[in-house]
This record gives sequence, structure tokens and C-alpha cells, in this order.
Amino acid sequence: MHTISSDNWPFQKVLIANRGEIAVRIIRACRELGLTSVAVYSDVDRNALHVRMADEAYHIGPSQASKSYLHIPTIIEAAKRSGARAIHPGYGFLSENAMFVEACSDEGLIFVGPMATVQRAVGEKTAARSTAQVAGVPIVPGAMTDMVDDEGIEHIAERIGYPLLLKAAAGGGGKGIRFVRDPKDLPSALRTARSEAKNAFGDDRVYVEKAIYPARHIEVQFIADTHGNVVHLGERECSIQRRHQKLVEECPSPVLDEELRHRITTATVNLIRAISYVNAGTAEFLLGPDRNFYFLEVNARIQVEHPVTELCTGIDLVQEQFRVAAGLPLSFTQRQVQLRGAAIECRISAEDPENRFLPATGTVQALQEPSGPGVRIDSGLYTGLQVPLFYDPLLAKLIVWGRDRTQAIARMRRALAEYEIMGVRTTLPFDRWLMEHPRFISGDLSTDFVAEAWETRKKHAAHVEKEESQKADEMLSSSQLAALVGSLLMQEQAKEEKLRRRPAVENGAETSRWRDAGRKEGLRRM
Repeated sequence: MHTISSDNWPFQKVLIANRGEIAVRIIRACRELGLTSVAVYSDVDRNALHVRMADEAYHIGPSQASKSYLHIPTIIEAAKRSGARAIHPGYGFLSENAMFVEACSDEGLIFVGPMATVQRAVGEKTAARSTAQVAGVPIVPGAMTDMVDDEGIEHIAERIGYPLLLKAAAGGGGKGIRFVRDPKDLPSALRTARSEAKNAFGDDRVYVEKAIYPARHIEVQFIADTHGNVVHLGERECSIQRRHQKLVEECPSPVLDEELRHRITTATVNLIRAISYVNAGTAEFLLGPDRNFYFLEVNARIQVEHPVTELCTGIDLVQEQFRVAAGLPLSFTQRQVQLRGAAIECRISAEDPENRFLPATGTVQALQEPSGPGVRIDSGLYTGLQVPLFYDPLLAKLIVWGRDRTQAIARMRRALAEYEIMGVRTTLPFDRWLMEHPRFISGDLSTDFVAEAWETRKKHAAHVEKEESQKADEMLSSSQLAALVGSLLMQEQAKEEKLRRRPAVENGAETSRWRDAGRKEGLRRM
């Protein structure tokens, strides 16, 4: 692999159209390459870590993403004001927005990512499925068009069989997806899926596909340059997820052998060549229990979980993205890509795992981040940070590497034990629980793992708590009964003591034991 130098590149200043940990990650790549980094920030992010770390920073508007990080004219204007010649979008926000790519091109700015035509080709899920099918990549059985009304979807559902999935045609990130197990649930699921798709993407089109069950979520990292080189960097296991949102990822997958790895990576490279893709991206697949895999989608950007691939290959993907955007060939060949050891990533999000993973907010009052051999932290955290509710709840990523999966799990346990975030609820308790779970340790994973194991654990805990509460109530009733009996006994004793102390009466005259005793003593002394 060659050393990357940016001295003669067509850009020396990069605007990062993002925030949080990924903005920090890109700033660090810029600094190592000698590029000047430009941050942008909304009102609520004025004191954010990425703003502090960047060489320059520009305010882009209110806290609402639609008026700041998603507002294309404002981002373009910030780039022009700063003199940046390139824009790195990170992930989320405008990273897969073809209109933004075109706006950059119109202003003479270099977009660090694929072209607008490719963005559109892979952004439309049904179009991407058709392309994959033409390229010979297996796809999940289902509709090949999203121009289907509810009645048509019912007919398709009868043909492919249940269970099935309804998916938003224009979106991703787990939004607009509904699992349907029974035909009677299809109408309501359709209404919900269309409504969510409309709210999230402004487009209520949905398509239907057969649900692979149980399934593992496998994705292949790739990168392509303008010189015809397309290289894959192995796969990642992303089956630990909730509501189609990933929680923990690892590289390599514990279930893939060399034969299956060769098949799935070859299919990816063939697909990427077919669509003339340039820059980094990820092809996502479902792997069934029969070891057959099915294409899901292409994510045309850097992924949240890219660090596990970096740790196992030794390749800096963000720096390679910049190299490709500068028009240079990749600094490595396919033969030079060697997976070494195992890496695991835990997403540390401001969510309450004990309360359906609902978003949390607060101020980070104390922070202790882990370190030591094989530990990496990609973070936007600092003491005093006020966690907003305007954006994705991801705060940081804890990534570990080990010579094998067993050592990686042991290191993750150790690192999680060192990690302390006070002032805001996070997913750390879930991560600690997961690293001790026998199914995770053995690699017995599926996309339903969290629902089957974590939610079941909570239901069992709630049942045990209810039983203990009932027992406590019963014990309390027994205690109350014992107290009542004790009170009655005390009253009887008090009566007896009162009678014992009452003055004696003989022939109508009161007598006194003290007086009688005194008289007897006087008579004895006479």
C-alpha cells in the first residue's frame, strides 16, 4: 500500500456536512492528510466537539435539521464562504441525496461520494433490485415494482406467501418497514407503512418482499475508483438490531466460511461494476438458514460501522474516499486486502434500553472512556455536553480488535466495564448484557435476536417482579395479622397487670401488701 499525500490534489480544504462522531472522524482523516477541515453547526451544536476540533466552523441555522444540516443552499453557501473545494457528507443527512450532489457539481464543488446518477440508481430500492437481478445477484422473492395499489399488493402477497415485509420504496435506515405474519394484518400494515414512508421521505410508495426467517444481516464493504478498480474489504455481521436499526456490528461474520464469503463478495463486485459506482459504499444482504443470500440494497456512503473493517484490514476508508474523490487510484489492490483477527463495534446511543430504546436527553455530567490494547473510541462526547433530541441519538462508537472473536469479546467486556457516562441514559447496559449472553458468544445470531432475548428477558423480569410484589403483599397481610394478634395479647397482659396492682379488700376495707409487710417486720423485731 502506498502512503497517501494530498499535496497535488484538486482540493486542500474540505467542508464536512455533518455533526457528531462522524464529523470528528472525518476531521481526523483530514488532519492526517494535511487537509484543512471546515465544520458546520446549528444553534444547539455551537459548542459541539466537532466544532471545537475543526480548523474552521460556520453557523448554518436553527437546531431543526430541516433548517440547517438538511438545507442544501445553506450548506453550499458555507462551502463557498469558507473556500472549501470539496464536501464530505458523512452518513445520514444529505449523504444519499442526489439533488445535493448535483448542487455541489453546479457550484464546482467535489462531492466525496458517488455521482448523482448512481445515487438515484441505488436510492430507488426497486430499481436497485432490478439492477441486481440483471447483474445475476440473488434477490428476495417479491414485487419488482413499487407502482402497485393495495389490491395488487394483496395478490403479490398471496403469490409469495407469508410472512412478508412491506418496505418504503424511497427510503432506508429501517423506516417504513412492516413485518406481516398473517393476511388479516396486511391492510392495517399497509396503511402504517405508507404513512410512515410519506412522513419520512415524502413518498408513500411501498413494495412487498418475502420475509427470510430467521435471517442474518450481512453486508459487504467495497470501494471503487475512477480507474476501473473495484475492491471489496470483506463482510460485516449486523444482525444485532432492533426495529431494523443496528446496535452492534462485527467483522468478520462468525458464520461465513471462505466459500460463502467468496460468493457474496463476488456478487457485490459484479453489481458495483454493473452500475459504474465510484467511491465507498456497502452492499447489504440477508442470509437465510439454508445459507442462501439475497440482495437488499446499496448504501451509497460511508457506514456507521466502517471502523470494524478498518481494524481488520488496516485500511483507512475515509482517507481512501478522499483519494478517490481527488481522481487518484486506490492505494491498494484486492490481493493486498487481508482480513486479520476480529473486531466488534457497540453503538453508544442516548436511548433507554429498559424503556423500548426510547431516545433520552440530558447533560453529560461525568465521562470516563475506556482505553488500552485493541480499543478505539469514535466519539462526539465531552463532559458538559447537552444531548439534543433534534438528531440521531448516536453519541459514540466503542470498537475493539482481538486476534480472534473470543479475545475481541473479552476486550469488549473489559472496555464496557471501564466506560462510564453520567447524566444521560445510554445503551451501555444493553451492550454489557449482550457480551455475556450465551447465544451471542456462540455466534447464534439473527435479526430477531433482540426481540427474542432482550425483550423476553424484560418480560420475564417483569413477571418475576409481579410475583415478588404479590408475595410481598401477602407477607404484608400476614404481618398486619401478627401485629393485630400481638396488640390483643398486650391488651390482655395490661389487664392482668392492672388487676395485680389493684389494692386488696378484706371485709370491705382496703389492705396493702406494703403495709402488711411492714407490720410483719415490726412484729419480728419486737
